Amino acid sequence: MGHHSSNGHFQKITLGSLLVTLGIIYGDIGTSPLYVMKAVVGDKPVNGDVIIGAMSLVIWTLTFQTTIKYVIFTLRADNKGEGGIFALYTLIKKAKRKWLVFPAIIGGCCILGEGIITPPISVASAIEGLKLMPQFSQIHTIPIVLVIITVLFFIQQFGTKFIGRFFGPVMLVWFLTLGVVGIKGLMLDLTVLKAFNPYYGINLLINHPGGFWLLGAVFLCTTGAEALYSDMGHCGRNNIRISWIFVKSMLILNYMGQTAWLVSMDGKKLEGANPFYSIMPEWFLPFGIGIATIATIVASQALISGSFTLINEAMRLNFWPKVKIKYPTELKGQLYITSINWLLYFGCVFIVLYFKEASQMEAAYGLTIILGMIMSSRLLAFFMRLKKYPKWFVSIFVLAYIVIEGTFLIALLEKFPKGGYITLIIALFLAAVMGCWYMAKLIRQRYTDLVPLDNYKSMLCDLSSDPSIQKYATHLVYMTSANSPKEIESKIIYSILQKRPKKADIYWFVHVDVMDEPYRMDYKVTHIANEDIVRVDFKMGFRIAPRVNLMFRKVVSDMVANGEVDITSRYESLNKNNVIGDFKFVVLEKFLSYENDLPLHEKIILNVYFFLKRFSLSEAKAFGLDSSSVKVEKFPLVISPPKEVNLKRVM
Repeated sequence: MGHHSSNGHFQKITLGSLLVTLGIIYGDIGTSPLYVMKAVVGDKPVNGDVIIGAMSLVIWTLTFQTTIKYVIFTLRADNKGEGGIFALYTLIKKAKRKWLVFPAIIGGCCILGEGIITPPISVASAIEGLKLMPQFSQIHTIPIVLVIITVLFFIQQFGTKFIGRFFGPVMLVWFLTLGVVGIKGLMLDLTVLKAFNPYYGINLLINHPGGFWLLGAVFLCTTGAEALYSDMGHCGRNNIRISWIFVKSMLILNYMGQTAWLVSMDGKKLEGANPFYSIMPEWFLPFGIGIATIATIVASQALISGSFTLINEAMRLNFWPKVKIKYPTELKGQLYITSINWLLYFGCVFIVLYFKEASQMEAAYGLTIILGMIMSSRLLAFFMRLKKYPKWFVSIFVLAYIVIEGTFLIALLEKFPKGGYITLIIALFLAAVMGCWYMAKLIRQRYTDLVPLDNYKSMLCDLSSDPSIQKYATHLVYMTSANSPKEIESKIIYSILQKRPKKADIYWFVHVDVMDEPYRMDYKVTHIANEDIVRVDFKMGFRIAPRVNLMFRKVVSDMVANGEVDITSRYESLNKNNVIGDFKFVVLEKFLSYENDLPLHEKIILNVYFFLKRFSLSEAKAFGLDSSSVKVEKFPLVISPPKEVNLKRVM
């Protein structure tokens, strides 16, 4: 049956597994200290009271948004050990609520949109530290940022197993640096510890003019929270929960150190200084910049890998056109998707060239992320209801997060004109692709013409033994989308009986069912007519690539071993010498017929669908079939034929 029982070996808590967790999970949230406090101050003179209030908000945002929502509650929604918004969607899909698909799609696209702005903002923030060193004060950082991002995306195709080994140790050094440097900064003024009192945060929001809009900058401290959940499959829930205690402590120490330094600058302007680097001793600055740069590369790497996983799941759930996936290393869950890699790359380059500086990117950052978080809260609340959490508890949870995330959303809307619209447009474009692809599949399913297979059983058996027709193949294999073994698409029957009668010794119908679990792999065989018609149903997890060719071969060899089927050629000369018969796969590809009378919105959706289909993998390649033995037949998708044609015959 299925392999990987919920990734058992990662559920154990060892120093090694905690180190791996540091490397994979915390890149994004761990590099936030580079820009959060700088964004809070902006270009205004430093105001000590505002800084204490903002620090208080940072502490409580990390507590409510990251610790309570993600680490405590969302991690409970694991799908056989896997996490992420699509894994959460598959958990609640069984409830058959159609609207659930929309928060899943919008949330997924917002996470992808974040993948385009996170590498530029974190790498640029790290590299801009060079300007603080006298010898590099005039340096142009854009070319350096572009080189780093280019190299990062270029090496994806070779797999990241080699550099992956360094991720954990690098992030450990990074978090220890954050903590130690933070303590050094904190020594300047221990009174800033009062920021743990939420009074100061609430006071800033209510009584300070413009204080509310600072939430947009404060929110940046929790931008990587979604990644904690998305990458759960790699590390296991318990490893994340335990390592988060260490990570959160180091982050807060560093923020506290920056706060103490900023309070000491009361009334002055930052003039390009970054509080993150300002609390470092001068001799340590080059090392600090180096460590920060490597940490931001690790953060970007984790996001890129996460985007590949997300698109892979989207394809299996029919949200995204089928694209080519490579498996560069033997590492579990390591994929490489060329099209997505270069899409993200050009997106990142555009962001760097458009905004030029990290401080400009901060203005655009966060809007799509909060939208993604609101969507995941919506799905999570539904999951809690399905899991029979007490009603009062779910109500409090929903209300609390409507208030928290709604408040952040309002504050972040201020970023829309400052560049927030760019990531929003990217996310909307991705959502349009996913939505069209998904809805087109529903329209096609609605109009797929299924017929009872029983009506054609005897015809197929007769055709199989008709001596007057030349044999087409020994084994003829059709991919079918009919869920029940008792039904078959009328197009398949038409292809076998009418297009050009296809005589075969055995007709195979193969159906692939994508399951709501990540790693399930099993199959079922139904003998429809003893020796002549066989149906194979594959049940595949939403993270498993459908390599039908390999799987089908395995099924046939199992059946031969059990004596269920004889696959030697039926040609006398070949049979005598035990030569195995040929297998031919027939894949039916649809194109949109001109003869359709459809409502306008369905026409638009299907036109977009068939346009996207041109750029996606063919059905044969998507199913992993060998090209030598595949015949593709194209036929029109006639959905609703036009009314009667008023044609008169005249004498």
